[in-house]
Amino acid sequence: MTRETMITIFTIALFVFVAGAWMLWDRRRQKQWFLAKLRRMWGSVTDREYSSEELESISHYARRHQKDRFLIDDITWNDLSMDQIFVNMNTTVSSCGEDVLYAMLRLPEFDEEVLKERNRLIEYFRTHQKEREDIQMLVREVRKISTMSLSDYIFVLKDVEQKGVAKYVILACLTLAGIGAIFVQPLTGALLLLVILCFNGYVHMKDSKKIEPYLNCFLCILRLLKAADGFSKMKNPEIQEQLDRIEGVRKKLQGFRRGAFLVTSANAMQDGLEAFVLSYLKIMFQVDIIKFYSMVKGVRGHEAEIDELFTAMGELDALIAVASFREYLPYYSIPELRKWEERKEMEQISVEMKDLYHPLIPNPVANSIRIAGGILVTGSNASGKSTFLKTVALNAILSQTIYTCISHSYRGNYVKVMTSMALRDNLEGGESYYIVEIKSLQRILKECEKKQPVLCIVDEVLRGTNTIERIAASSRILKYLSQPYVLPLAATHDIELSYILEKQYENYHFEEEIKDHDVLFNYQLKEGRATTRNAIKLLEMIGYDQKIVSEAQESARKFEQTGIWE
Repeated sequence: MTRETMITIFTIALFVFVAGAWMLWDRRRQKQWFLAKLRRMWGSVTDREYSSEELESISHYARRHQKDRFLIDDITWNDLSMDQIFVNMNTTVSSCGEDVLYAMLRLPEFDEEVLKERNRLIEYFRTHQKEREDIQMLVREVRKISTMSLSDYIFVLKDVEQKGVAKYVILACLTLAGIGAIFVQPLTGALLLLVILCFNGYVHMKDSKKIEPYLNCFLCILRLLKAADGFSKMKNPEIQEQLDRIEGVRKKLQGFRRGAFLVTSANAMQDGLEAFVLSYLKIMFQVDIIKFYSMVKGVRGHEAEIDELFTAMGELDALIAVASFREYLPYYSIPELRKWEERKEMEQISVEMKDLYHPLIPNPVANSIRIAGGILVTGSNASGKSTFLKTVALNAILSQTIYTCISHSYRGNYVKVMTSMALRDNLEGGESYYIVEIKSLQRILKECEKKQPVLCIVDEVLRGTNTIERIAASSRILKYLSQPYVLPLAATHDIELSYILEKQYENYHFEEEIKDHDVLFNYQLKEGRATTRNAIKLLEMIGYDQKIVSEAQESARKFEQTGIWE
């Protein structure tokens, strides 16, 4: 053996040793950093910002699993700022966790056993730090993907066009030949290997772009299976159901995994030094592309099993996030829910909440209410009507999704929640605000025709039209909604409605106090109609001409006396 050959072998061995030591150190450092992050995030909300495209992608898992279940529709979801609720709650560590958490919030449950099981696991994770951190350390292997939901990757493999791999095998053989030449003629061999690597790199870059999304599919599946390996060693009877589901899929996909580690992300730095080294091996031997086409056949027909693995891990990650959310809240309660059955003499559904508040509002004011029939809420601008109605709807949704009420107590029937609040003109569709509004209300009316419990929230019924027709139509719509299986809540400035519907609707209001040329709101819900108004007073307070203010006040006073506008 020549001196040059010995130096080459020694250099390669030294590089392998240093790289291995670096990998072990890097893994240990990353684990310690991640554990510190978990503890820092516990009991807090996230500060990450999500684009609309990311949130849309995350929603796909929920829509795929909807089937015949009731889904919180887009209007209600947007009215209640549920994207922000989800983001605040989303301390998950994996893509499967955030997809399942989103689906939980979007797909209310009407099965007590499912909700109680969720609550059992949430409370277990809330009180067992080591066990939840062990689970998070395993689930983190799945990771998060910013550009596309992991669940989307699982379903795109059917679009792959199967091709031959002879070209890539030849390129790999050329690389081996170049390496062999180094041991015969070190300098010449090194130059030859460099030329081969440049050519291989060009081919790999060009062809890998075509299959890059699909390579990421396998990366995601492999990460799921790597996490499953860790779960297979876990002994925890509290999560035995999930462990059994994970293990069942892991065994079915063992054959798929042989050599699959070669198929990894194109982003070399994504997984640390190990992936960095592997990325160069891929360029040299085209192994990721070769293996890719053989794996396509292996994964087809197993989409359901992969989805089951995704769901089982996602449930654990999502429920840990809910446990953290409970720790963040000033206080919360476990709901007492009951089913409603249509009888000959139909019983009125009801919901009772004590000290409910909104989690997105700093220093919120808590209110209590019992809803057994229709509720009309009146009050001045900015007095808190809309926020209160949103808080009621949000609590109803959270009670039937994560079994957590942001109140001291919650008792009531299972309900479908539908709202019509934050509407706007549909400029692209050429629809006015009024058209958008009546279509929004129509969907609620159609849902109520099914004679199943519905909690419907409406803010300013038919505000998009004139006063006479608004009061005439809105009073009939609200009267129609006064059914034993419907809980209609509406905020309105039309005091007339409170008189027209006084037999069907209870009246509540918010009021303000004008003090030292300022309007002060206490945001406390009170029984009865609103008796104060501030619209004209606000004109004066922000500096409108006194003549405008005085004439407006006089005009309003005369109308109240005569019922005629001058």
